[in-house]
Amino acid sequence: MPVLRRLLNSLAVGTVDIVDLTSPLHERTPVIKLPPPFANTQPFSLKVVSRYDERGPAWYWNDIAMGEHVGTHFDAPIHWITGRDGLDVAGIPLRHLVAPAIVIDKSAECAGNPDFLLEIEHIEEWQRQHGPLPEGGWLLYRTGWDSRSDDPDRFLNLDEQGRSHTPGVSVECARWLADKAPIVGIGVETVGTDAGLAGGFDPPFPVHYFLLGAGKYGLTQLTNLARLPATGAVIVVAPLPIVGGSGSPARVFALVERA
Repeated sequence: MPVLRRLLNSLAVGTVDIVDLTSPLHERTPVIKLPPPFANTQPFSLKVVSRYDERGPAWYWNDIAMGEHVGTHFDAPIHWITGRDGLDVAGIPLRHLVAPAIVIDKSAECAGNPDFLLEIEHIEEWQRQHGPLPEGGWLLYRTGWDSRSDDPDRFLNLDEQGRSHTPGVSVECARWLADKAPIVGIGVETVGTDAGLAGGFDPPFPVHYFLLGAGKYGLTQLTNLARLPATGAVIVVAPLPIVGGSGSPARVFALVERA
């Protein structure tokens, strides 16, 4: 039987599940907040054009407005100065948007420490148990942070000084993922691919600095990573092909084989 027909049959009988990894977009979708003097992006908003009324008696449609980096979204290399000569979101090869995915689960550690950082040793420990990282695949970093996504205050987790306390990746691990790991990108459940306190790291925001500088990608504000196995899932990433875009809101889902 042809491969695609087998896939369709597996979806029909439920031996392959489709798991949505995308957070819904609405006016309360959490958005990263940069301190002055830096400019901030526009949050999501929706304005009715017509809804079965005198403006359009038989149809309903809306105008939407938001920044490129709102909600579940894709970071292209040109999003960061180290990747300024790299690809925009419209130029990303499709083979990088349908790829194997692995999940490293540190939700228990993050529950006790919102500033928890993924280290190289954690990835090496994972590889001893599950095998090597997939060539051309995605590393999905589960922290349990998606459980906060319906409450922007808990999700951003700002202290009295306005500093965000959310999990991320250490400087050394970010450099290793960029230079040594065979992955094309990293996906996280938090508002950005870096830790909340990463503005104070050296260099600041090392995941952005190293991975985007290496031509790799980021995915943020994922959800439902708890429903994925450590290995074996296929991720499908669908950003808008914005010419010149530094990123895009994206629909992201995974195909998971069930016994």
